[in-house]
Amino acid sequence: MRVLIVDDEPIVRRLHEASLTSWGYQVVTAPSGEQAWEIFQQDDPPSLAILDWTMPGMDGLELCTRIRTMGREPKPYLIFVTAKARTQDIVTGLGAGADDYIVKPFEREELHARVQVGFRMLELQAALADRVRELEEALTRVKQLQGLLPICSYCKKVRDDQNYWQQVETYIEGHSDAQFTHGICPDCRQKYVEPELNRLRKIREARGSEP
Repeated sequence: MRVLIVDDEPIVRRLHEASLTSWGYQVVTAPSGEQAWEIFQQDDPPSLAILDWTMPGMDGLELCTRIRTMGREPKPYLIFVTAKARTQDIVTGLGAGADDYIVKPFEREELHARVQVGFRMLELQAALADRVRELEEALTRVKQLQGLLPICSYCKKVRDDQNYWQQVETYIEGHSDAQFTHGICPDCRQKYVEPELNRLRKIREARGSEP
C-alpha cells in the first residue's frame, strides 16, 4: 500500500515518512503541489495521499481540486493535514474533494488511525466496484437471452452471436448461471415412452408364451 506525502517542509516530510514506513506502508514524497500533480498523472499513482494545505505555487487545495477533476478510477483517498482549524477551512477542504481532515498539532496515533480508515474505505470501494462489474456482466447475459434467437426448425439448435450453432442447453448455460437436468414431459412420455414400454412389454409376453 503506497502513500504520497505532499509538504513543502522537509522536516515534516521526514517525520511523516518515518511514521508511515514503521507502520508498513510504502512512501512516496513530493515537496510541492506541482510535483505531486505529476505523480498523480502517472499510470499507477499512490492510492492515498497526505496533503499540506499551505504551500508555495500550487497549494493543497488546488491540488485536491485538480485530482478530483481527473475522473480517475479508483479515486485516491486524500487527507488534509494542516494548521487551518476554522470551521470554514474544514468545510472548504472537504468541499474541494478531501476525504479526511487533520488539524495540526496532532498525535502520531491519530494519523495512523486515519490512514487505516482510508485504506479500509479503498478496499470497500474496490469490492463494490467488483460487485458492480459482476452485476453488469450478468445483466448483459440476461439481455442476450432476451434478444431474437435463431433456432433450427429441424434439430432445434440455436445460433449464437458468433454464428455458431449449439444445443439450446449449451447456449443457455454459457450465457447464464442456469444448469440443466434432464427429464420427460407428460406429452413426450405419452408420445414416445409409453409406446416403447408397450412394445417391450409385448416382446416379453410373446417370449413368455413360447413353448
